[in-house]
Amino acid sequence: MRKAENQGFDTKQLPREYVLAPDKSEIRPLLTMKRGSMVHCTLQPYATSLAVRHKSVEEIWYFLQGRGEVWRKLRGREEVVSVGPNVCVTIPTGTHFQFRCKGDEPLRFIIVTMPPWPGEDEAVIVEGYWSV
Repeated sequence: MRKAENQGFDTKQLPREYVLAPDKSEIRPLLTMKRGSMVHCTLQPYATSLAVRHKSVEEIWYFLQGRGEVWRKLRGREEVVSVGPNVCVTIPTGTHFQFRCKGDEPLRFIIVTMPPWPGEDEAVIVEGYWSV
C-alpha cells in the first residue's frame, strides 16, 4: 500500500499566549484555512468588551465556559442574549456587537471567522450597549 501524501492537515493545541482583540478580549489563534479561521476567546470575570462591528467577516461563536451576555444590533434589529456553555450565536457582517462576563469565572468561547480574519483594521469601534 502506498504511503498517504500530506493533504494540508494541521493540528494545534491551545496556546498559552494571547493577543488583545480590538474589543479588548484575549484571543488565542488556532487554525486557518482558505475559507475560515478559528480562535479561542476569553473575557475575564466581570469584564465588558468594547463594542465593534466587522467590515467584511461573519462569525459563529460557541461558548465553552462562564456566563455572560451578548448584544447585537443590525438594520433596526437589536437584542441582548444570555450566553454560557453550549450556546452558539452568529455575528453577521456589519453587526454592532458587545459582550460581557457576568460571573467570577472567565467567559470562554470558540470563534469561527469566515473568510479568515483579514487583520487589525477589520474591527471598527462603535457606540456600545454597556458603558466600559
